[in-house]
Amino acid sequence: MKDKLWPVVKNKASSILRKVYTRQPEVWSGVHNSAIWKETVAALPERTSVLFATSVPGHVWNTYADGLLATALVLRGIRPAFLICDGSLAACEATLLQNVNLPKFLADGPPGDLCSGCKQCANCLQVPGIQVYRYSDFLLFGDSAAISGVCETLDFADWRAIRQFQYEGLAVGEHAVAGAMRFMASGDLDEAQPRLLERYFRAALQTYQSFSRVAGLLRPEVVVFHHGIYIPQGVIGEYARSKNIRVVNYNVAYRMQRFIFSHETTYHHTLMSEPQEQWSEMHLTEGQEKNLMDYLLSRWHGSFDWIKFHEKAEADLSTIARDLGIDFNRPTIGLLTNVAWDAQLHYPTNAFENMFDWLVKTVEYFANRPEIGLLIRVHPAELKGVVSRQTVSSELSRRFQTLPPNVYLVGPESPFSTYALMNACNSVIIYGTKMGVELTSLGIPVIVAGEAWIRNKGITIDARSEADYFQILDSLPVKERLSAEKIRRARKYAYHFFFRRMIPIKSVEPTGKFPPFRPALQSLEDLKPGNDPGLDVILSGIVSGTPFVFDE
Repeated sequence: MKDKLWPVVKNKASSILRKVYTRQPEVWSGVHNSAIWKETVAALPERTSVLFATSVPGHVWNTYADGLLATALVLRGIRPAFLICDGSLAACEATLLQNVNLPKFLADGPPGDLCSGCKQCANCLQVPGIQVYRYSDFLLFGDSAAISGVCETLDFADWRAIRQFQYEGLAVGEHAVAGAMRFMASGDLDEAQPRLLERYFRAALQTYQSFSRVAGLLRPEVVVFHHGIYIPQGVIGEYARSKNIRVVNYNVAYRMQRFIFSHETTYHHTLMSEPQEQWSEMHLTEGQEKNLMDYLLSRWHGSFDWIKFHEKAEADLSTIARDLGIDFNRPTIGLLTNVAWDAQLHYPTNAFENMFDWLVKTVEYFANRPEIGLLIRVHPAELKGVVSRQTVSSELSRRFQTLPPNVYLVGPESPFSTYALMNACNSVIIYGTKMGVELTSLGIPVIVAGEAWIRNKGITIDARSEADYFQILDSLPVKERLSAEKIRRARKYAYHFFFRRMIPIKSVEPTGKFPPFRPALQSLEDLKPGNDPGLDVILSGIVSGTPFVFDE
């Protein structure tokens, strides 16, 4: 029963087509056709106060989550509505180079099978009593000409200039560039065709036109949607904030059956700036600290996570050292990369232009420090999901004929445990990875060069500028691991991050594949107040703006 509650999407990276199977079971239909449901819907206020801007229902897991949350809101006397794309946009988050024919996409837009897949997935949002709005309902005849008029004034070959472009005071250019980078799976667009960026830019303006009208019609108190970046979600957030409509963004968390929710904007930003008082005054009990350390140890294998990259990682240090030809008796500095295209947003605290600028300059620096080793661990996600076209290996090969003899590169395909590698290092440099949260909890000194969530927490060594960064490197190797006081602080934040900010929902279960979860409902009782504490925290945050912090 549980695997048939909503559509199932099987997405194979090797296949161009996404096969969508939509099944509406008798049990789920029975839930929404029950007398209790009909009575509850009939008693709802007329005004739609919560708008779920699902937008891309073919993303599937966000459609699952939006359906659950909307149903639970109805049971609390709140009228929600859904907004979906019905094939209206010139480009979107679902379009990727690996699943479309590029010339055809540039000429005609998203392929029909992709859009039809989204439409099929949207069938699960056809719930009695909840209105579904479509982008096409709010796009007018003259919009296309108006958008073309804007496009004719811009040079799409200069993607850096487009990134700075604002429309009606909104940063639509930033999200158009982020969407195009995701499409190309690349951290820059130098090799991309200008027509690609123009297509994402058109989609950004289409989103603006459509969402501004639906928001004007419904005047919702809050709009809820996943990610909060890319196209169309990034533009929705920009517009909503400009009109003082509360924004709630969310994403699947690393821990199984858990989600990260944030107010006002994407968690990529909020986790860097949330009030430290939410966690710094905590006192971890022995039980809480044990739970944290047990979980962090499990991260070596991913046994408690539904987002993981290696099933069987090699953690034997002697084997690793032998295969890499590295002597860990010599001071070695670890370096962890990110996926270059992911969440390419503006961060005012960045010391470098981008990750590759930081990486190349760091390698050049260590070429002049032969007494210290530099161990670069490339993020395994370069080969997972959206496969990166601009890789760390290719960029380093382009900049260096051969790497300096004291620089060691561990590729994304390597089975070597990142945890074992970094634990053997004197200290670790990161750009934006969440690994900084874990490593500091183990007492490993961490230097932050980019937009990592551990930055500004009083735990890491944070580079404020390029010059500051190299002054920090001049002080390496560090003389000792983190102090007991710093470790306590690091573990408080790690507990807050993994156990309080990652909120459990009982009414979903992991699938072990894509999508990572599916609804697991027996009846409407599962979603009523008091039956799922994590869900109660989430819904309180959506309705009342309370913090998305879960205390077990």
